[in-house]
Amino acid sequence: MKKIIALLLALVMVFALAACGKKTEAAPEPTFEFDNDSTPFDVSTLTADEVAKIKVGFIFLHDENSTYDLNFMNAAREACEGLGMVEGQDFFLKTGIPEGQECYDAAAELVDAGCNIIFADSFGHESFMIQAAKEFPEVQFCHATGTQAHSAGLSNFHNAFATIFEGRFLGGVAAGMKLNQMIEEGKITADQAKIGYIGAYPYAEVKSGYTAFFLGARYVCPSATMEVTFTNSWYDPTLEKEGAIKLINNNCVLISEHADSMGAPTECEANNIPFVFYNGSAEADCPNTFIIASRINWVTFMQVMIGRVAKGETLNADWTGNLANGAVEMTALNENVAAPGTAEKLEEVKAGLINGSIKVFDTKTWTVDGKEYSSYNADVNDLGTFTPDTESIVNGEFAESVFRSAPTFDIDIDGITIIDK
Repeated sequence: MKKIIALLLALVMVFALAACGKKTEAAPEPTFEFDNDSTPFDVSTLTADEVAKIKVGFIFLHDENSTYDLNFMNAAREACEGLGMVEGQDFFLKTGIPEGQECYDAAAELVDAGCNIIFADSFGHESFMIQAAKEFPEVQFCHATGTQAHSAGLSNFHNAFATIFEGRFLGGVAAGMKLNQMIEEGKITADQAKIGYIGAYPYAEVKSGYTAFFLGARYVCPSATMEVTFTNSWYDPTLEKEGAIKLINNNCVLISEHADSMGAPTECEANNIPFVFYNGSAEADCPNTFIIASRINWVTFMQVMIGRVAKGETLNADWTGNLANGAVEMTALNENVAAPGTAEKLEEVKAGLINGSIKVFDTKTWTVDGKEYSSYNADVNDLGTFTPDTESIVNGEFAESVFRSAPTFDIDIDGITIIDK
């Protein structure tokens, strides 16, 4: 008996050693087909009967005090009311919905109200919108700034964004023109042309925006540098004001931001520091310092969203608006603050961006540790592992918002100093 047991143990050891010596092949990485579109929709082709079939629910992170959310709210009302839809009857706005289970609950309530399209506006809403999309396959769910539509495998879940980096670049050009004026007037020297930037989070969306802004400033003011501070909040007037104070104390002579309150602009106005805003004009409140702002005109996508569903057409996994189709736009320039010649320069650069002669992320215009990039894998598929998966340097530029609508540029380039995280 002991011999039999010993033999069995020996056989087990042999098989175990064989298993250890065998190479285990790694599971293949999933691949995805990119389904990104930028085509607008002509709502004049819709009939009254087609519009009557539609009910839309909108989910917003904050209320109208947030410039980010207000931009969406205004677009929702303009798109729906332009089709004769009535708020509270044909479309519904839910505000102050956190990036948590409350988003799913809000979506479920909108389904119960008869909505066949539901839209949410904040990055952290995405997983809860996907949860709702799985539970309610007959409803189309659309989400701004999200990253997972092309990989989620759901025909009723879609992401949308726009090439706001083009608008940021134009805002940077206006900033660079102002820096040049300050240099020419002897208010600063060329090496003092330091911009301050208040970012919400160190995410690709924010990094893409402030990098584009910086490159726009450098396009006309080569000596410009930039410092960035983060609030780690999408909307916090106190932290945004404190960020502006920190940057001003660090001798930044012009401020911009990716944040959603008037905290920083009012501080700049109090200190006579020129600034470039986001999502809307601040000229009425800050007439002596506001220069210009960029924003996404979400009406363009909301017409696509409503129009295609009303027609029974398919929505793409991703939709990316741009300068050419009107989804990216600039507010009116405050001529009282902007440098002379800024309006003409902006028109020139805008034309170059649209015809492709100017490329925001042209690799010849930025370096990392003094070296130009010829290759960079970005985390496009966003499977939660932050694994680089897609070559994003294409024809000498970083192909932003090409493989999906949401930004993927997350590179820390030379000339920009992050002073905290």
